[in-house]
Amino acid sequence: MPTSLVQTESVLAIEVGTAVTRAVLFDVVEGQYRFIAVGKAPSTAEVPFKDIGIGVREAITALQEITGGQLLGQGNNLITPSQPDGSGVDAVVAVISTGPVLRTVIVGLLSDVSVQSARRLAETTYARVVEALDLSDHRKADQQLDAVIRARPDLVILTGGTDGGASRAMLKTLEAIGLACYLMPAEKRPMVLYAGNEHLAGEVHELLDAHAGALKVSPNVRPSLEVEHLDPASSELASLVVNLRRRQLKGVEELNALTGGMMLPTSYAQGRMVRFLSRQYESTRGVLSVNIGASAASVAAGFNGEVVLRTYPQFGLGENLSGLLQHTDIEGILRWLALDIDPNAIREYLYQKSLYPGTLPATSDDHAIAQAIARQALYLAVRAARRDFPNDGRAARDVLPPLDLIIAGGGAVGEGLSLGQSLLLLLDAIQPVGILPMLVDQNNLLPLLGVAASRNHFLPVQVMDSGAFIGLGTIISVIASANYGEPILRVKMTYSDGTDARLDVKFGGLEILPLPSGQSARLSLQPLQKADAGLGPGRSGTVTVTGGAMGVVIDARGRPLKFPSDAVRRRELIKKWQYTVGG
Repeated sequence: MPTSLVQTESVLAIEVGTAVTRAVLFDVVEGQYRFIAVGKAPSTAEVPFKDIGIGVREAITALQEITGGQLLGQGNNLITPSQPDGSGVDAVVAVISTGPVLRTVIVGLLSDVSVQSARRLAETTYARVVEALDLSDHRKADQQLDAVIRARPDLVILTGGTDGGASRAMLKTLEAIGLACYLMPAEKRPMVLYAGNEHLAGEVHELLDAHAGALKVSPNVRPSLEVEHLDPASSELASLVVNLRRRQLKGVEELNALTGGMMLPTSYAQGRMVRFLSRQYESTRGVLSVNIGASAASVAAGFNGEVVLRTYPQFGLGENLSGLLQHTDIEGILRWLALDIDPNAIREYLYQKSLYPGTLPATSDDHAIAQAIARQALYLAVRAARRDFPNDGRAARDVLPPLDLIIAGGGAVGEGLSLGQSLLLLLDAIQPVGILPMLVDQNNLLPLLGVAASRNHFLPVQVMDSGAFIGLGTIISVIASANYGEPILRVKMTYSDGTDARLDVKFGGLEILPLPSGQSARLSLQPLQKADAGLGPGRSGTVTVTGGAMGVVIDARGRPLKFPSDAVRRRELIKKWQYTVGG
């Protein structure tokens, strides 16, 4: 792209997480935007500091030391805009995922229509539904009112009624929520998002403006019974979440002012980039992004420009870990371990980590347990999100639909693991099918690019194309009905220099063919026993594959992934997989 088309300004992007705060610098190098460097510091939202600004300044200080430039001036304040001597930055953007889970009340008319839309809307951010009201609720009006007040909501999501449809029931609900807000202390009143019958917008303002902590009115999520459209409402919800964080966390107000209002929840910014990628690269099947850290596990899947965004605080690897066993059992975690370990050690680790989210594994056993927990949490998150993938994107039961690209980020994926360990964690948890490349976002840039796009449309495109993400390589996932050890695929890879490598792949194993980053090769696939290597059951063919840090990876362990019932054999098999990827 010609230099003249690039708005040549440096951009500082801040990510405030539960465990880590990052300061990332993007700037123009030779006419193209590039990821320059990242500075990290422990987050300071919790005790003893209780001020995210301290962690932000420490991260910027670390970034200064790496780049050798000056970003902070007198009083430890950020220099903006950039100065003639090269100090400072031109623009600041930010994303935030830290903060308490948002206690949310959802209200609708029909439990299987508008209430479900409200629930899906709540799942686009860091929320937990603590109360739900609808027309089928048999409680008396005063009992419903008491239930809302006892729930102590941070957020109320109101949906219901098709545009121009019946309004009496909706008005009655609005009056009840307005009364509940009025009865709460002024500083505790919830913020309200109305995404119902648009013809009632005037009444909504009249009934709720004076009593809600803040009120946003968005287009109807259910303009008709057959249509659900969450995108406009999720944008308004993202704005409310930032407002809630400004009320809950010291330093957010200052950071939001520094960005000029360009601050988004991390998961929402992630979803924006997935929508962009699915359109930019004309994805015919889908683009999947997963991010798992201390605050939540978030899954964003883009299908033809439409995004399914789901955020699961219950699967975060921080203070919510103590509740993970409400969603799975110990065996679900133990199945990923090559260790013969007491189940109580898992419980103890979960509770200790929930109390001290910032601690790092101290022993190799602790490290293995942490990886097993991350696998199970991400596995649960991906399976939960899959239920809302479009109908034409569904595959067989317990199997994901074919995808064009997977991008994975978050502390559990990008920090403290070798690339082989990251690869195996993602293959185990996501269990992709077909033929596709996989990228690791080691510096958690994807959400930052999502918010930076509001400032500069060229920046995310050029940074993505610059190789800022680590390409693990091409994944070939084979689905077959066979016994362990039976041959299911013959492979021949022809390199650009004319040499080739041949391989017989057996069911239950992982195989890796070396192919460096930046190189491509022709891969001939000949399935046996009607196996499906991404071209259809029993179909042979030749495809062009691109290299990466791990080359071409053939996962012949089947979908869904199954383990031997014998624990000793299972552990030996896991050790074999770990050895294959160099873990």
